[in-house]
Amino acid sequence: MPQVFKIGPYWVYFWANENDPLEPVHVHVAKGAPSANATKVWITKAGKCLLCNNNSQIPERVLRNILRIIEARSSEVIEKWTAFFGEARFFC
Repeated sequence: MPQVFKIGPYWVYFWANENDPLEPVHVHVAKGAPSANATKVWITKAGKCLLCNNNSQIPERVLRNILRIIEARSSEVIEKWTAFFGEARFFC
C-alpha cells in the first residue's frame, strides 16, 4: 500500500491493486496502519473530497479535519496516483 502521507495517527494511502478497470482517484484513511475497513474518499477533478464511506468510524470532527487536509493536498494526491497507476480518472 503506497502511503500518500500521514495526518497524526491516520494513514492516507492507496491500495496497490485498485481493480481493473482502474477506479477513479481516491484515498483510503485508517488509524495506525492500512485496513480492509478503511474510510474511502474520492478526489474530484476540481480537487474536492467526496466521502464514499467512513468504514473505519473516524469521529466526525476528526474526519472533517482530515478531509480539509486531503483537499488542501489534493494536487499531491493526484500526482502520486498518476505516478503510481500511470493514469487518473475522476468520479466527477
